[in-house]
Amino acid sequence: MVKPWLDSGYDCWIVDNQHPAGEHREGNLVRVGADILRWLPPRRRYAAAFSFTPCDNLAVSGARWFKDKGLAGLAAGLALAERGAEICQWTEAPWFQENPVSTLKSYWRSPDYYFHPWEYAGYLPADYRNPSKPNLIGPEVENYNKKTCLWTGGGFIMPEPRPLPAPHRNDIHLAPPSDDRADLRSATPCGFATAVFQANGVSQ
Repeated sequence: MVKPWLDSGYDCWIVDNQHPAGEHREGNLVRVGADILRWLPPRRRYAAAFSFTPCDNLAVSGARWFKDKGLAGLAAGLALAERGAEICQWTEAPWFQENPVSTLKSYWRSPDYYFHPWEYAGYLPADYRNPSKPNLIGPEVENYNKKTCLWTGGGFIMPEPRPLPAPHRNDIHLAPPSDDRADLRSATPCGFATAVFQANGVSQ
């Protein structure tokens, strides 16, 4: 999500408890290993903010496991979503909160926008490559379905689509089991990330 911003000279902070604990700077990228419920962003002027709440306890695709997870699972998922939205709003910058089709619609409000990766794949260059899909090149890499919800605020501008024609693949639904399956399924489409930057960013 932050690559277009990095390439344009922005300082970017990405927070994830999968990162090593603490703050680790690589050029203008800062990886923060922290629990978002306890982490406070530094006081500064922000250009944009994005929250990607884990969908484990919220996505309707996993509804058959909700009963086993109980109220604790639901509460944990909602707490992360609420905290992500709080931090985004605190920045006073354009922001979005992302989730697949989920119970957030019931417990918060309806999403402001929906999109599939194929709707923004046209933003990718002809030589675009992704190591996870070595047999594809260019915009076709992201010609797949994944209905995604966005809750937005702070003047966020939803970019205009540049869609690819059907048929659209079902990569997410058909992804085989693997150690990195969850990360691959949750990766932000680069076409959409580029489109968001072009609509909301200003080159420095």
